[in-house]
Amino acid sequence: MGQTLRKPPERYREVVQRAAGFIQRHQLPSGAIPYYEGGVADPWDMVECAIALDLCGHSEQAAAAYRWLRTRQNADGSWFYQYLGDEPQDHAKDSNHSAYVATGVWQHYLATHDVAFLAEMWPAVDLGVQFALDLQRPDGEIFWARDGGNQPWPGALLTGSSCTWRSVSHAIAIAGVLGHDRSRWSEANAKLETAIRARPWLFDRHGENARRYAMNWYYPVMCGVLTGEEASRRLQAEWHDFVIEGWGCRCSLDQPWVTVAETCELAMALTNLGRRDQAAALLDWTIQLLDDDGGFWTGINVDERTIWPPGEKTTWTAAAAIMSMVALADQR
Repeated sequence: MGQTLRKPPERYREVVQRAAGFIQRHQLPSGAIPYYEGGVADPWDMVECAIALDLCGHSEQAAAAYRWLRTRQNADGSWFYQYLGDEPQDHAKDSNHSAYVATGVWQHYLATHDVAFLAEMWPAVDLGVQFALDLQRPDGEIFWARDGGNQPWPGALLTGSSCTWRSVSHAIAIAGVLGHDRSRWSEANAKLETAIRARPWLFDRHGENARRYAMNWYYPVMCGVLTGEEASRRLQAEWHDFVIEGWGCRCSLDQPWVTVAETCELAMALTNLGRRDQAAALLDWTIQLLDDDGGFWTGINVDERTIWPPGEKTTWTAAAAIMSMVALADQR
């Protein structure tokens, strides 16, 4: 079994390896990866951490995280929203979480070429994607979640739907490698893409101004739903609203909080468009929030020059940094 590693640019290599060590030290013997010591874990962020570990050559630890997820999957293909150790803490079931395992498993395959592991994880991928697509509406959008009583939450999120589109694309690729026919997934994903690109009114209709969040701005670009000039226009339209020169991307327009994860994800969106110098500038700004242990402080209150949230360093922030820095080395 070979392994294909993508090395980050030279100036980020030490940062990436230190961040990977930070994630490794937080992984539990069970394979689960919590946010921080004694903290909760959620399926989406655990996949994010596993992807980062694979990118750094730690495939055994990544596989352990996926196997933990496989053993915790609900019969309907979902995962609960959060876990403390092995026990669920929040019984909501997020459609984006259930689909995202496909992205992680596909990235593990790209790193290791391990077809046996791909086949081992296929039932979890198959069920997870189907859980998400069962929440798709006639116009193409996908409801966010089922609540603790298993009732659909009647609303679709642009961020989650964009990520789900990407995950279903990866699930289709997995099905192709393993010889499974999932043509219905392609049809569902085409409907979802049309909804994201042409029917913005279908999303975020739950009374909150979701447009104030940076993720709503760049996620369709980062996930590859929007490309080319369409994507460039979207980023340019709100660049000066969200980006604070010298610091990075604020997570919300109504707060002076710049976060490492949002800044790194925006860098990935720029890398997708070939704007590598601009992406590198953002990543350079994040280094000032790197701590001695290899973790990144979640963010900073730019007005007060104080860490925000106070004292918080998360594994998923380290994972976002790794993914964005490695992405500069290779655009798949």
